[in-house]
Amino acid sequence: MATLSDSGNPHQHISKQYDHELLDIRNRVLSLGGLVEGQIEAAVKALVDGDVELAKRVIHDDGKVNTMEVSIDEECTQILALRQPSARDLRLVVIVIKTIIDLERIGDEAKRIARHAINLSSQPTGKHQLTEIEQLASQVQNLLRNALDAFARMDVDTALRVVQDDKLVDSEYEHIVRQQITYIMENPSSTPACLDIMWTSRSLERIGDRSCNICEYVIYYAKGKNIRHISIEQVQKDLRVD
Repeated sequence: MATLSDSGNPHQHISKQYDHELLDIRNRVLSLGGLVEGQIEAAVKALVDGDVELAKRVIHDDGKVNTMEVSIDEECTQILALRQPSARDLRLVVIVIKTIIDLERIGDEAKRIARHAINLSSQPTGKHQLTEIEQLASQVQNLLRNALDAFARMDVDTALRVVQDDKLVDSEYEHIVRQQITYIMENPSSTPACLDIMWTSRSLERIGDRSCNICEYVIYYAKGKNIRHISIEQVQKDLRVD
């Protein structure tokens, strides 16, 4: 096994190890993202199919998301404590920490959807209600997938598209909520099912928001700009100036 004394340049050895650590935390973020994507897909499927066992599995597997988030956070803490990263590397570690927090919370939303799936399994629901949830879920899953792709490549253009496309998710969410309120007014006995549909759509909307957060971190890393609380139009204008 090679040791520092085996190398003619121990500083180069340390640098390569450090680069590997930075690459590792990025790859582990993507692994966590893949796990969370699977949780969302399973939770929505459980809701649409009325599959209680699948919903219970999603709830149980949330522990895997939490464990991975804690592990990545600990690795980032080690890098901060031992490596004293330069400005750009520090930005990377910071956005990794922020991103895994959002991914863990997306996992929480998937768990909430699974709980609503269990509730809905024993309640009558209209096919069109579930179809609209499927459509919203598909939009949201695309947002998250593209956000993770933007993170993988630190791609500002893809990140900006995700932030822009989130407006469509917000619009669909508002439509579903208005529709459920109408159903409740027309048929009060449908209230429990409609509320579960509304809370599910709310969880999906929140996943869209957290996907946008990830994209904001990508832009911060790539451009050094904090775009929170700035309109997408202003962000696009500012980045064009660069």
